Amino acid sequence: MTGTTQTSASLRARAEVDLDALRGNVRALRARVGPDTALMGVVKSDAYGHGMLPVARAAQEAGATWLGTATPHEALALRAGGIRGRVMCWLWTPGDPWREGIEADLDMSVSAMWALREVTAAAREAGRPARIQLKADTGLGRNGCQPADWPGLVTAALAAQAAGEVKVTGLWSHFACADEPGHPSITAQLDVFHQMVAYAEKEGVEPEVRHIANSAATLTVPESSFDLVRTGIAMYGFSPSPELGTSQDFGLRPAMTLSASVALVKQVPGGHGVSYGHHYLTPAETTLGLVPLGYADGIPRHASGRGPVQVGGVRRRVAGRVAMDQFVVDLDGDTPEPGARAVLFGPGDRGEPTADDWAEAAGTIVYEIVTRIGSRVPRVHLHERSA
Repeated sequence: MTGTTQTSASLRARAEVDLDALRGNVRALRARVGPDTALMGVVKSDAYGHGMLPVARAAQEAGATWLGTATPHEALALRAGGIRGRVMCWLWTPGDPWREGIEADLDMSVSAMWALREVTAAAREAGRPARIQLKADTGLGRNGCQPADWPGLVTAALAAQAAGEVKVTGLWSHFACADEPGHPSITAQLDVFHQMVAYAEKEGVEPEVRHIANSAATLTVPESSFDLVRTGIAMYGFSPSPELGTSQDFGLRPAMTLSASVALVKQVPGGHGVSYGHHYLTPAETTLGLVPLGYADGIPRHASGRGPVQVGGVRRRVAGRVAMDQFVVDLDGDTPEPGARAVLFGPGDRGEPTADDWAEAAGTIVYEIVTRIGSRVPRVHLHERSA
């Protein structure tokens, strides 16, 4: 249902994505960093579960001049979908489609000599230079080049640039603990990044962009903005961490509302077991409502017995275990008609639960709640503008 503007009440379940809310989030984030800092809208993992192509277009409409993906296949899908402008991807493995990335005019991250060798070979085949960004490991300990290996990578990249095989367009890194206010690693990583950037520029690198700020740093570490900030979860309206503040504190609005049509309502006696293992027994005669979503759709089984659901304007909780395709709520005697809307989460301003509530119920983070919503759940994009 991507691209529709209807609520599609007949759908078993749907994830409605308010693109106006997303545009507003992009504008709010841009206002935080000022006119001299560009914004990258990160649309990896199908735009954090929100639908990559409609989200990418909406982000660009609101002022995101860069888009970011993890894998080259995601970036190439953007190009195949007609998305122009700067697109960066950073999670490459040996044998990935470097040549296709070059021909699609992607910015490709390079963290090690093996990657530089593969991208230069692909550039020779393509007959044009590759746009590459050198990633520094300033302390996260995942991808990126260690400080001790940085001089060698910089020297080799500059040699490849002199040979016309690459253009070094960026220097970048990633924070480990920007979502933990005051964590000493934030300052430490910034210091290392300054040093590694200064070395590369002294050797002759003239980057178009330098960047280290993720959503959390964009919101709370203004000195980390440099030339570009990479906003992922915040663009979708969520705070990166409860310790930093709520979405409302930052002027953000969650864009996704997940709901389903109640499939069955029935009356049962007290003491009736509900779902696998009978971990829930009805305390008295009551009505049960069946919601046709389960862990195959991304509803966390760890939220069994705790996940909040709004039915008929009243908040309920998952009764018993979440199954693969369905779960049950105790309606406490209410008898909504089959087809009534059960709202699992939304922005929260209509009394409905939020994705943060589900994260708390499942003992996880909000990133996981929205990205795990599966492909059986259609995305219905509201306020999509025609091309």
